[in-house]
Amino acid sequence: MRQRATKIVSTIGPASSSPVILKRMIEAGVNVVRLNFSHGKAQDHIDRAALVRQIAAECGREVAIMADLQGPKIRVGKFEHGKINLQNGSKFILDATCELGNQAMVGLDYKELPRDVRMGDVLLLNDGLIVLVVDRIVGSAIHTTVRIGGELSNNKGINRLGGGLTAPALTGKDMEDIKTAMSFQADYIAVSFPKSPTDMIMARQLANIAGELHGHKPQMIAKIERAEAIPVLQEILDVSDGIMVARGDLAVEVGNAAVPALQKRMIQMARASNKLTITATQMMESMIQNPVPTRAEVSDVANAVLDGTDAVMTSAETASGNYPIETVEAMSAICLEAEKSAVVKLDADFINATFTRIDQSIAYGALFTAFHLRVKAIVALTESGSTALWMSRHNIDIPIIAMTPSQSTQRKAALFRNVCTLRLEHSTDREAVLKAAQDLLLAKGIVQKGDNIVLTLGEPMGQTGGTNALKIMKIGEY
Repeated sequence: MRQRATKIVSTIGPASSSPVILKRMIEAGVNVVRLNFSHGKAQDHIDRAALVRQIAAECGREVAIMADLQGPKIRVGKFEHGKINLQNGSKFILDATCELGNQAMVGLDYKELPRDVRMGDVLLLNDGLIVLVVDRIVGSAIHTTVRIGGELSNNKGINRLGGGLTAPALTGKDMEDIKTAMSFQADYIAVSFPKSPTDMIMARQLANIAGELHGHKPQMIAKIERAEAIPVLQEILDVSDGIMVARGDLAVEVGNAAVPALQKRMIQMARASNKLTITATQMMESMIQNPVPTRAEVSDVANAVLDGTDAVMTSAETASGNYPIETVEAMSAICLEAEKSAVVKLDADFINATFTRIDQSIAYGALFTAFHLRVKAIVALTESGSTALWMSRHNIDIPIIAMTPSQSTQRKAALFRNVCTLRLEHSTDREAVLKAAQDLLLAKGIVQKGDNIVLTLGEPMGQTGGTNALKIMKIGEY
């Protein structure tokens, strides 16, 4: 079967936490499981992580776990009767001291909001469905006029059009959640609402300290959902391992119409920087209730694939929806179909490219050689997975196989586009390793005798770091 290049990240929750459902989702194609720390208690996430590891082992796969931090709670408080209905043109007050909301006002989880806004500012509530215009600020109370009304219920989010809220990316809860995530060695940490590289540096330091007890360092994903993050996107990329195109809050802050072009730009910048990308939010939203996606959702997923994203993500569709398995199956089928029409332009990618590292030069040399010789597979013998990552930044219709002795690297590479992993112990005996690699490929049905592959490795064998050799290998010669 053709290997799917684009990976699938799926959020698990009440609809997908049973062993039977989770197993069927992994068999359907889930590569990374997302644990949403905005919901549930620490022990819930610990238990789910253990279940993911157990079921993945039963399926004979390495599935990565991503812990998605909640970030600052920029939300309204609770209402006396759970919700109200706001009318266009009516007056409404957001008051940081209000205990229980009513038709005239509501409290704020984010107590600093009165200091962050000015007269004339536009506030968007409930993902932009409700629009308020600030008339004046009186102490802790923000007096507004409803421009677009509707139903407003407990704890709905607040955004300021154009950004500018001062809430820090990492809260006290996030810092505790990082410790929880490191207790089960989450492979990826997704940081919500970073607005500067400093936010990502701090999150990485906290994760590394918490993971030190287990000898574990997670990969860090910056969720790009604040307007302030866009001007410093390259700086955030430089200190992260990847980004999530978090289209929900980002769309509320910059406007829906700006998001498609920003998505393409972010994916291009990340690939050029050898970083990962996840495209998220409402990709298969209708499948929360329906067994098939809309045509628009099919196009949305396909366009993200054609943009070059490493992964597409489900949220409520698999966490609380009625059709979690069908969602993964549909998303996998869309990705496969879109990949058939992806443009391969390796020669153009390498024009004017400069390589400062030997291992990076070997990775790109392997791609170029494999493409022009039309080999069966590209195999990277790797400890860290870096060689496979660099290869995966370019579209090629030849599978990339990362062979590694490290389980951690296998899980990390579960997010790399067009990369699958196999466990292979390395040693100082070069010929023995090459024969073992050949036998493993044959056993897995990836190649047949007489096929050619391109293989990268580091010499002398058995030493960590430094891929420095490329070999064109005919299967059956060992």
